[in-house]
Order: sequence, then C-alpha cells, then structure tokens
Amino acid sequence: MIDKPLVVPWAETLWNKLARQHAESRLPHAILLTGHTGIGKIEFAQAFAHLLLCHQPHNHQPCGHCRSCELLSSGNHPDLVYLHPTEAGKAIKVDQVRELLQFLHNTAQQGGYRVVVMEPAENMNINAANALLKSLEEPGNNTLLLLVSHQPGQLMPTIRSRCQQVGFPMPSADQAAPWLTQQLGIEAERAGQLLRITRGAPLKARLLYQTDRVSFRAGFVTGLADLLKARTTAVTLAEKLYKEDLLQLLEWMYSLLVDIARLQADSETLKISNADMFKMLNAVAKKTTAVKLYSLIDQLQAERISLMERHNPNRQLLLETLLLGWVGLVR
Repeated sequence: MIDKPLVVPWAETLWNKLARQHAESRLPHAILLTGHTGIGKIEFAQAFAHLLLCHQPHNHQPCGHCRSCELLSSGNHPDLVYLHPTEAGKAIKVDQVRELLQFLHNTAQQGGYRVVVMEPAENMNINAANALLKSLEEPGNNTLLLLVSHQPGQLMPTIRSRCQQVGFPMPSADQAAPWLTQQLGIEAERAGQLLRITRGAPLKARLLYQTDRVSFRAGFVTGLADLLKARTTAVTLAEKLYKEDLLQLLEWMYSLLVDIARLQADSETLKISNADMFKMLNAVAKKTTAVKLYSLIDQLQAERISLMERHNPNRQLLLETLLLGWVGLVR
C-alpha cells in the first residue's frame, strides 16, 4: 500500500465518501469536480483515478505494487486518459473528444475501470462539448469521466446535468497554513503571506513560490506604483508585460482593487489580501472615489471573463486601457 497521503488533508472526507461509493459499486459514470483554482482538485482527480485502476486497493488506498499501479507509476496506463488543452489557455477541441470516444468504445486492457480526467472542463469548445454529450449518456460499464472545472458556470447545462456535481472543499486557514509550511519548509508568517496573495489557495501559493512568481508579482506591483508616481507610462508598462500570463496579471490587479475597496470601507482593516502593499493601497483608497474604483473593477472583470471565454484581444491594448484606468483612480 502507498504510505504517503494521496490527497490534501482538507479533502479527506470527500475522498472517503467517494471511495466508499466505489467499494459499494455506487459510483456514477461521470463526476464534475468544482471549486476554486489551486486547492487540489486536479491532484485529487488523479489520485482517485489511481484508486479506481488499482487491482488490490486496501482501506481506500491503492496498493502501489500491482501491475496497474506499476503502469500508473510509469505514466503509461492504457485505461487512463488525461484530456486537457494542447496549449495553456486554449480550448479542448472536438478532435480530442472524438479520440476519447474511441477509447471509451474499447475494452479495458487491464480488466478493470476506464478513467478519463478532463481539466479544465470548461475549456471545451461548443463542438467538443456536443461530442462529449453522447459519452455522458452511454459511457459503458466500469467507466468514470472525471471533469475538473474551475468555472462550472461556463459549462453547457446539458453537460452539468449529466454529471454528479461534487464541490471540492476550500481549506480553512488552520488547514492551509501548516500544510504549506511543511510543503515548502518555510516560516508560518511567509506561508500566511503567500496564502493571502492567492486568496487562501494552498497549491496556487506553492506554485507561486516554487516558480518564483513572487518576484514577478513584486515587479508588477512596483510597476503599478511607478505609474502612480509618473515614473513610467501605461504604454511602457503594457509593452513590458503583454506577453506574460494575462489572466494572472488581471487576477492580481483585481485583488488589489478589492483591497482598495475594503480600505475605503474601513481604513483600519486587517483583512486585505495584499498586506505587503498596504501603504500604496491605502494612499489610493484615500484619493480615489467609489465611482472610479467600481467602474474599473467592472471593466477588469469584463476583460477577465472575455479572456476565460478564450476571446483573443489585442493584449497590449487591453493592458494599456486597464493601466490607464489604474492611473485614473488618483487623477
């Protein structure tokens, strides 16, 4: 049996529930796993696929040594398919789903389950989603489609209605901070700062730290401060940033704007996400108006939704517009 935990501690109750359903042969043919980004959904789905494919599970855990577990460890299990966009931020295409249909028509090569893990499910284009519907209606025996979604509202209602929807738990601060401290070997205070930046998402916080996105965020916020002090221009900063992860930049900017709104409501609040930027945020909160602030928040949210729906804007122009709106908060 595998001795290390396969799932994050805040998902153990959910794991045991689904594992019991499996042991009692009560699993549905499709599960839609939903929740915030960066809290462990995809890792959970991968671990649950491992459990389903294991030939000798024990106490709701895969054995780790059967032929199926060996194939999983090598990353070459014939009865498991991961379906995701071929490029980050792109759509899951109809040709990918058609290949999946062929897989579902075949017999399991290891004599057990066939498992599909799709992430993010909302990235299917309309043709891919329509192609998937038939599989959700007639998936075959011992088949589980695990759809992982960060934005389930973007899925077709007919897709959602054919799945058992399972909400993935958001960890409490008491669960997230010790886990992140242990994972990264950092001080509790540092872990708390990372969690505030990522709005309590521990796996996103871990990735932020491990990929040094913390430094990139610091450079981005410094750029915003320089804009306010007229040390740079919106055009110059947009030119520097437009090739970066645009959704991430907009998420950080949105978080800053929400903090400004909180500070306007209560200048003494300690509940802001970007506490390391308190001085700048508090200065903006004192100078701007609610009308300007919420107008920019609405504009930014509209752009985020457009990007998540995979529209293809002029990236530099989009950033210039939002950065000019940021400067306009205090002018």
